[in-house]
Amino acid sequence: MSLYLIGDVQGCDSALGRLLDAVGFSPSRDMVYLLGDLVNRGPESAAVLRRLMALGGSARCLLGNHDLSLLAVAHGRRPPHRNDTLDGILMAADRAALIDWVRHQRMALHAHGLLMVHGGVLPSWTVAQTLSLAGEVEAVLRSPALADFLQEMYGNEPDHWDDSLTGANRLRVIVNALTRLRFCTPLGVMDLKTSGGLDTAPPGYLPWFDVPGRRTADVTVAFGHWSTLGLLLRPDVLSLDTGCVWGGCLSALRLGAGPGHHELIQVKCDQSQKPGE
Repeated sequence: MSLYLIGDVQGCDSALGRLLDAVGFSPSRDMVYLLGDLVNRGPESAAVLRRLMALGGSARCLLGNHDLSLLAVAHGRRPPHRNDTLDGILMAADRAALIDWVRHQRMALHAHGLLMVHGGVLPSWTVAQTLSLAGEVEAVLRSPALADFLQEMYGNEPDHWDDSLTGANRLRVIVNALTRLRFCTPLGVMDLKTSGGLDTAPPGYLPWFDVPGRRTADVTVAFGHWSTLGLLLRPDVLSLDTGCVWGGCLSALRLGAGPGHHELIQVKCDQSQKPGE
């Protein structure tokens, strides 16, 4: 059995199909973990969801900010962005099944020695706390309270975690950390506006994974989301958003016995949007 991680697909189903073919993926034998942003900006979001649904238990998927945005648009809690490419899902005959599948995916996973998220992990969170907090969001996504949650999901405040947070503020911080985080202060105050590379950190801020004393430093964290960071393969972090939808590559990492033993497989994507669109 082979285990794979795949970065942000963002509606690029043809690239995903070519990548799975390139690694010789077998649903009866292998397992693939997709690190979120399955849909949007690319031209084939519905096809991506149908492909992953067909893979059943051999594909385990995280939700990214674009996947949550799909849910918000589908439930009338957010107007479509001018650059969204979600109509293939929203107008599909199987729309209800596609949307229902999305809301049953995960916000964080811990498997094979890896903690997997879409965006990042706040420095004060342990692995166990990260999974527990992710579970709080997952429970709401699967509940009758979904529409109300989506109405209150957006916003950059509060900008840091506090165990005493409750209600919408608590869930918003969890979502922002797990799906949008790039930079934060050593005390875990999030910057949710800067989207450039490592050299664009605001004064006093660091990449979340370089904060001294980060409590998940003892486990390898795999994530996507940060296309301007691109590929980063370190013993403690694996960054796999290589900008497929922006004209880059779609990347898969075949997991080996440990750091330095993973195999990178990439396919070129023919999309040409600009980051941030």
